[in-house]
Amino acid sequence: MNSEELLETLAKANKITLQRHGNEVSIERAIFLSWWCDKGDCKFCYMSSQKPRIKKPEKAKRKLSRILAEAEICKRIGANIEFLSGGYGLYKPKEIKGIAELVAYVYNSPIWLNVGVLPREKLEIFGKEIEGITGAVETFDRELHSFVCPSKPLKPIIEMLMNAKELGFKTGITIILGLGENISKLEELFKLIEELELDRITFYSLNPHEGTYYENFPSPASLYQAFVIAKTRLAFPEIKIISGTWIDQLPNIGITLIAGANGITKFPLFSMFGNRYG
Repeated sequence: MNSEELLETLAKANKITLQRHGNEVSIERAIFLSWWCDKGDCKFCYMSSQKPRIKKPEKAKRKLSRILAEAEICKRIGANIEFLSGGYGLYKPKEIKGIAELVAYVYNSPIWLNVGVLPREKLEIFGKEIEGITGAVETFDRELHSFVCPSKPLKPIIEMLMNAKELGFKTGITIILGLGENISKLEELFKLIEELELDRITFYSLNPHEGTYYENFPSPASLYQAFVIAKTRLAFPEIKIISGTWIDQLPNIGITLIAGANGITKFPLFSMFGNRYG
């Protein structure tokens, strides 16, 4: 696609976004429950770099008071809680439910979860405190997925999302761009969105973490992220699209909003405060 075609695609996506969603943009913030993941082998993930250093996983849990304080800050500044997030194997579902109930109470609104694969019987314990369930699909290139996330096969994630939809929850997925995916596989993502009737999708751009396989890889170009978002918006006018940024990727905010995103996540509010960035 040449530059003229790209600009036309962005313009079409922007028009649809304004028609279907208006001009309001949400600021999203994930609240982490811990810094531990029992799987700990996703090639891009910060938690995979921390697993060898954590001798007592229980100590990687965040204090409940800090989780609730973060929820209160989100409420006061008008930021959405993108989801409660945490790695595998540290919290039991009933513990997650208890935390979710308190966060939903503080925030005065039901919240989303992104805590790994939950079988149907575990999903059934959640109630009005939960708005939606997120599946960490991570890449739309299925051939790449087994390399990037060797311990997180797609089938259980897809089954969880189907069960969640049947139980009345909204559903969404996360995708990280810049992992080496083949852009020709984007149609596979669209088939998945249609099959699962997803309500939401988050497109992060790779944030290379020290100690991971991708630590020396560059983040993808803003126009690439914008292109993927625009194509998704054109294919699915009603879906909520959240775009990820970071402290060294702030210029991608404007172009991804034009491309069809109606939410921004990973905005480094606290990292920027009181320094040269803020």
